Amino acid sequence: MPALLSSTREVPEVGNIPKHVAIIMDGNGRWAKQRYLPRIAGHKQGVEAVRGTIRACIEKGISYLTIFAFSSENWRRPAEEVKLLMQLFLTALEREVSSLHENGVRFRVIGDLSKFDPQIVDCVRHGEMLTANNTRLYFTVAANYGGRWDIMQAVRKMIAQHPDLAADFDEPDLSRHLAMADAPEPDLFIRTGGECRISNFLLWQLAYTELYFTDMLWPDFNAAALDEAILSYQKRERRFGRTSEQLAGQQATRNTILGENKI
Repeated sequence: MPALLSSTREVPEVGNIPKHVAIIMDGNGRWAKQRYLPRIAGHKQGVEAVRGTIRACIEKGISYLTIFAFSSENWRRPAEEVKLLMQLFLTALEREVSSLHENGVRFRVIGDLSKFDPQIVDCVRHGEMLTANNTRLYFTVAANYGGRWDIMQAVRKMIAQHPDLAADFDEPDLSRHLAMADAPEPDLFIRTGGECRISNFLLWQLAYTELYFTDMLWPDFNAAALDEAILSYQKRERRFGRTSEQLAGQQATRNTILGENKI
């Protein structure tokens, strides 16, 4: 698989609408607690927010949506909550995959699936095969995923594939083995729930991603909230190591070319 463009090696094209949005969906438990409901009620409402966000991404022309559903550290939560989360994951897979397919969404899961129940793994693989040829939106769920795990598994694959080149590996050699190797780096990262950290999510891929943090709890996230995040993104100056003057000169050149083409 050829490596995609890397923001630390080349300057990517920047659009007014982010091509790839990555989200940490935080605040389900607090949302439920505020309503005197069990935590699982917040997670269930969070699934509804995911559904709405998928719709909103399609409507706005976003091509890639990646969500952090369950981190490799989330196994540290109370056993009963983990059990309920696994049941909810299975139910969501059984109910949502056919709808994703009908709407032209390609679905996949990244992460170490070895700790999941075989029934969950079977549902994941079925969903991935069913939607493999869809292109309207590339929807990725990170489950039992961690950014450090991702880098380590990529290193192992890289060395196993070319053990004779151990001293000569470079960034593209490694990046093509990452879990998100066939997707562009995220343009916009969103985290709900008021926390301002990336929590071991897509560590390699977020090198030049614009970060957006909101106090809104995930179950309340909707199309309007996504609009607010995109508006913030549109106000950013994405320099990728360059100066503001360079960007202004580049834009002036582009405007000149566009003007000449109109003649």
